[in-house]
Amino acid sequence: MEDRKKDHIDLALESQTLVKDIDTRFFYEPLLSAHPENGIPETDFAGKSLRLPLWVSSMTGGTKLAGTINRNLARACREFGMGMGLGSCRIILEDDTYLSDFDMRDIIGDEVPLFANLGINQLEIMIRDKKLDALGELVAKLRADGLIIHVNPFQEWFQPEGDRLEKTALESLHRLVDVANFPLIVKEVGQGMGYQSLRELLAMPLAAIEFGAFGGTNFSKVELLRSDPAELELFEPLSHVGHDAGQMVGMVNHILANEPGLVKCKQLIVSGGIKSFLDGYYLINKAKIPAIYGQASAFLKYARDDYASLRSFLELQVRGLQLAYAFLRVRD
Repeated sequence: MEDRKKDHIDLALESQTLVKDIDTRFFYEPLLSAHPENGIPETDFAGKSLRLPLWVSSMTGGTKLAGTINRNLARACREFGMGMGLGSCRIILEDDTYLSDFDMRDIIGDEVPLFANLGINQLEIMIRDKKLDALGELVAKLRADGLIIHVNPFQEWFQPEGDRLEKTALESLHRLVDVANFPLIVKEVGQGMGYQSLRELLAMPLAAIEFGAFGGTNFSKVELLRSDPAELELFEPLSHVGHDAGQMVGMVNHILANEPGLVKCKQLIVSGGIKSFLDGYYLINKAKIPAIYGQASAFLKYARDDYASLRSFLELQVRGLQLAYAFLRVRD
């Protein structure tokens, strides 16, 4: 006790807080709960149950590290009860050479959702070539619960090896929705989506919309940094266009309030710029339809090495969420 009190004295001056730094998103209610043993409610998602309202957002495609990263993440999803979106599975559409880097079902188990992932350009090509059956085969091959389509026109345009869309993403998505016999998620990849795009997606019977909002890793900027310096200088301002996760939650809530009969989508994955469990907790509680939050780069930081680092990171997330559910109420 004497040592603890000495620490208090030594650290008191370093622990001063300023009113301007207060987080005004919450009411802090210290009287209403005991210290939690768990306290995090389970969430239904795509017919399965999540013990944490947390989604591992798609991040790895055909790289040498993909297998290690995916195996660590799948193991974490099983242990902590999270859902997982694989990175782009394009590399295994017609060739199983790298299948083991994506085949995570035995590791993640059957209790939590696992989704495959392809880009909107690949979807357009498969529609053109009358190969949509291959999507069902991909889902079956991975024993996945469904498929994510990532919509990334800016990224493809700026990518030196990128493809060109000949039709709107909306046309291709409607075609897939009409024939798919598995759950679908649609996401952006770092710039988010505006009001009209969100409205169109909410009207579809999707398992979820994942925001991929502005504020996290921006894959348009990633591709610009890989391009010619003249292109980077000219087009870089476009990488600053987008919508953050808070704006997108607000737009979804507005659509729901004004056109409640329109909405068929069942869930949101609030991702993009989610820096902490407090960001996630706040936004999923602001949303007026069921929501979980997703992170990518935060997981990637710990998933590239040993599992112990990733596990420690998640244990801290759990403890933070427990405190948030116990003592914080989101302000209107």
